[in-house]
Amino acid sequence: MSSAVSRRVSLVVCLGAVLAPLSVSVAAEPDGRELFIESCASCHGSEGQGTDAGPSIIDAGAAAADFQLRTGRMPLADDGAQAVRKPPAFSPDEIEALTAFVASLGEGPEIPTVDLDGADLSDGQELFVANCAACHGATGSGGAVGAGALAPSLSVADPVEIAEAMLTGPGQMPVFTAIESEDIQDIVAYVVHLREQRAFGGADLGGIGPVPEGFVGLGLGVACLVAISVLLGSKRKRDEA
Repeated sequence: MSSAVSRRVSLVVCLGAVLAPLSVSVAAEPDGRELFIESCASCHGSEGQGTDAGPSIIDAGAAAADFQLRTGRMPLADDGAQAVRKPPAFSPDEIEALTAFVASLGEGPEIPTVDLDGADLSDGQELFVANCAACHGATGSGGAVGAGALAPSLSVADPVEIAEAMLTGPGQMPVFTAIESEDIQDIVAYVVHLREQRAFGGADLGGIGPVPEGFVGLGLGVACLVAISVLLGSKRKRDEA
């Protein structure tokens, strides 16, 4: 073998030794079906058909899967408990893969696009009061909806999650099928506005409303007056003694 050929072979061998570890270190993209079988099929069935432990999600769609996974409501920690917000169990790439797989099972709603630039806050307020405030409260701070269930606070939900919830109706929440896309944008804009506006009446107690906060303020004021009266009475007795 000539020296030129020998050098060429040595170079190829060296390059192969350097590049081989690099090719092994590239992580494979998550497989949505495999993740679903591992983490979801025990409740929802291998093809999303549902089981005794969980409902069918064949027509749940990407919006429902994305909402449930991004807010950590699924997987459910306790089969008998209400799904509540918690840190996501999957990485963003895994959530994307799982969402794509669930979307492939049927004809459910897609992840909505939310653009609040042209939203109408006045219409959003009217729609929120008519459709949302009864459960989530006038300020979006949440409340009881009966049967031991709670409507969560909207203080940490991002705009896409709010729109997804209206399209898919998680838990006891109804699906807002009669509301147009523009109206959904208006409601989302109003919810965002609620948590960004200043409390001109001073510090509030989490936005639970003027009536309960007024009662709390009155109670604290009376307690302070009683404490002052007791201190003054004690001082007078000491002076008289």
